[in-house]
Amino acid sequence: MKDGFFRLAAATPAVRPGDCAGNADRILALLEEAAARGAGAVVFPELCVTGYTCGDLFLTVPLQRAAEEALGKILRGTAGLPLVAVVGFPLARGGGVYNAAAALLDGKILGVTAKQNLPNYAEFYEARQFAPCPEREEITLCGQRCVLARDLLFCCETMPELCLGIEICEDLWVAEPPSAVLARQGATVLLNPSASDEVVGKAEYRRALVSGQSARLLAAYAYADAGEGESSTDLVFSGQNLICENGAVLAEAEPFTTGLLCADVDLQRLVQERRRTTTWRGLPGGERVWFRLPARELALERVFPPMPFVPEDRGGLARRCETILALQANGLATRLRHTGVRRAVVGLSGGLDSTLALLVTVRAFHLLGLDPAGVTAVSMPGFGTTSRTKNNAAGLARELGVSFREIPIGEAVTVHFRDIGQDPERRDVTYENAQARERTQVLMDLANQSGGLVIGTGDLSELALGWATYNGDHMSMYGVNASVPKTLVRHLVAYAAGKSPEGLAHILRDILDTPVSPELLPPVDGVISQKTEDLVGPYELHDYFLYYLVRFGFTPEKVLRMALRSFEGRYPEEEIRKWLGVFCRRFFAQQFKRSCLPDGPKVGSVTLSPRGDWRMPSDASPAAWTF
Repeated sequence: MKDGFFRLAAATPAVRPGDCAGNADRILALLEEAAARGAGAVVFPELCVTGYTCGDLFLTVPLQRAAEEALGKILRGTAGLPLVAVVGFPLARGGGVYNAAAALLDGKILGVTAKQNLPNYAEFYEARQFAPCPEREEITLCGQRCVLARDLLFCCETMPELCLGIEICEDLWVAEPPSAVLARQGATVLLNPSASDEVVGKAEYRRALVSGQSARLLAAYAYADAGEGESSTDLVFSGQNLICENGAVLAEAEPFTTGLLCADVDLQRLVQERRRTTTWRGLPGGERVWFRLPARELALERVFPPMPFVPEDRGGLARRCETILALQANGLATRLRHTGVRRAVVGLSGGLDSTLALLVTVRAFHLLGLDPAGVTAVSMPGFGTTSRTKNNAAGLARELGVSFREIPIGEAVTVHFRDIGQDPERRDVTYENAQARERTQVLMDLANQSGGLVIGTGDLSELALGWATYNGDHMSMYGVNASVPKTLVRHLVAYAAGKSPEGLAHILRDILDTPVSPELLPPVDGVISQKTEDLVGPYELHDYFLYYLVRFGFTPEKVLRMALRSFEGRYPEEEIRKWLGVFCRRFFAQQFKRSCLPDGPKVGSVTLSPRGDWRMPSDASPAAWTF
């Protein structure tokens, strides 16, 4: 349970209606399997001790007694098992029978709750047999004193982020689910013992319901559904078990199967989300039952996407790319419309970032009904420019129908070197940055000449690392790529290539194959000699670090642990550790560049705009991020 990770399980045993002793044995077998898998909590289906489909047998004394005896057997079987088990059973007390769920740990009953909303429509007639959960009663069950109540919260002393809440089947389907109150009172993990029969179309609705509730409540949600063995007199149950986290389906059981479903939920991530979401409002109340689980470190089963900014399925990626391009273009179109400007200037290097910026600018001009010839793409070959990138820049401008100018900067930079006393053979940071600043000066002056805006090309990954020349490529009049990470830039250009005529697509594909480089050092035998990722590290690693360190505020140690899973077999630990250290150092040292960024549209959940999502002092110490 280190770093907030907690293994959650949902289990569906094969049941036989009325065979409480046999059902208990099958439940115990799954309990032991869950413990062996390292689960810290497991939820079983609604009324699984008896079977959900017992009908009026629930009102009979023999079934009620058999159910309590079987629950006692399960209770004794939990002794020595380091996990909380939530088991559904019928509870007969006083003047009512309750559709109940007991939370069990190490031979003890932590507490009991019962269904509050009893369905009595279509195929359901629970109000015939059951009463809704009372507010609170003290009862004796299996020889132990415990509480039967609606608002029980089961809180772990050894893992402060872990707080369990229980609602039962129909409780989730109503307009005001009990889980909403439980979560606002502190529950981070919601457990639902359910018996939801299967009909055509219901599985999709159920999945959306569970995942949506986990998103709405910023919680983990485990849903255990009844399955094999329930009476088929009128209904069929498929055992659609689900484990969700903040809207994401982490695990789902195959339909019409039984057994154990496990997933590693990140409770620290959920707590961080609640803390940063100022509209999340906690509620007082809730009766807390405290328990202890042994501290242990899980060998994580969960694998985190190595490119968190990039959807893994092709359909989702295409939709994401189209949305982002639309956001970028509409943001720029709004700025052009507001300022009354009908011209734009883009520095076009033949690399990925400037290519994306030009594609977005042309799209914005089309949105405004403007001639793309009003866009001036400027190639400014310097000491490191290769014929490949220069030719791609010219070809791209031609295919997009924009105006094109080539303005070599070598002579101007050489004069500048003479003015400041810089030896041209000294290939230091001055040698490089002087070229970047000269290019920015050219762009700004051309924009003044034409009455246009300079469109920035730098991306989010470069901003995070400070991989930009201050008052050089760092500056523009509107930065369309400012919240697009490098790993996503590549996919946006590839998406555009897939939708373009062959001439344009051919150039875009060659740009995609070109090494990422600022081209500020002379080429070797006509080939790019300066490769960005050789200097600052792989962008896929840096984007990974950016997402989890900035978006969720995780520790570097936790991010390292996650990255070892995500990039297993691709990068050794020492390399990931090295570049993580580089990211943390550069992120803090280069904040001053981000503190004065030009405007640019937010397109994703991570952005570093000093006016938007990220406010940070330029002199903050990285000590707490040093590991």
